[in-house]
Amino acid sequence: MTAAFALSGVSKHYEDFALKDIDLHMPEGQVMGLVGVNGAGKTTLLRILSGLTRADTGSVEVLGHVMPADQVAAKKHIGIASEDMRLFKTQTLRWHMDFIRTIYPDWDEAYAQDLLRRFDLRAGQKLAGFSHGQRVKALLLLNFARRPRLLLLDEPTTGLDPVARDEVLQVLAEVLRDEARSVLFSSHNTQDIEQIADTISFVHQGRLLASKDKEVFIDEWRRILCQGTWEGAGDWPEIAAARRNGSMLELKVRQFSEAIIERLQAQGLEIRSTEAMSLEEIFVTTVRSGAAA
Repeated sequence: MTAAFALSGVSKHYEDFALKDIDLHMPEGQVMGLVGVNGAGKTTLLRILSGLTRADTGSVEVLGHVMPADQVAAKKHIGIASEDMRLFKTQTLRWHMDFIRTIYPDWDEAYAQDLLRRFDLRAGQKLAGFSHGQRVKALLLLNFARRPRLLLLDEPTTGLDPVARDEVLQVLAEVLRDEARSVLFSSHNTQDIEQIADTISFVHQGRLLASKDKEVFIDEWRRILCQGTWEGAGDWPEIAAARRNGSMLELKVRQFSEAIIERLQAQGLEIRSTEAMSLEEIFVTTVRSGAAA
């Protein structure tokens, strides 16, 4: 299967931050969620993939093109949308659409008109009159109508109120279902990622902690509530976190299996419940444990 991108041993050093030895790839046609707190390295990764920043070490390949040597060819097929990107407030959306069309010959006007309808936007309105949510949707439209093979979304829902965020995500998910394309979606909001991503990658302090199919993450992790005396997690690499609350012991377990339940019961613990964990809980536990998920 062709890779939308492939990073091998990629590092980037700044005065107060370093991206360290990243190995990450995504097949074409998938949506990958890049999850991390602010300052984790998500934007640096996207900038390297888009050709806006050069890695200090390692190899970068995007859509079959080696970066940065072939970045001109790669950029023809890359779209990028970021919360901090600004459109011209004194100009209409139609003006922006015409401007982008003069740069990218693959602009699809019929598709742009369809997106106007689906995003509920007016092409003749000046951007100064757009809400934040409308500006986000306008930015997505300007990218989608180019029909890029790889779309990089850097925290596009930041600053949106809950209603606007849900609206943007619903329309985004709808468009992605209709058009098979590769998308890397970065966010610190795991609920946004969980809604549209096929695979999930965790980054923290410049390091890649894990990258797996979303359903694998959900299937592998469990919260186990039990009662009894327990000596600790020294010989239990599957247990990422343990916390006692009164008489109850809460265990957060990676790579869950029925064998773990049997081992706990053999230790004299009484199992009260076994529950699935949310992606947010999995991410927070992974970060706090300091180990790969």
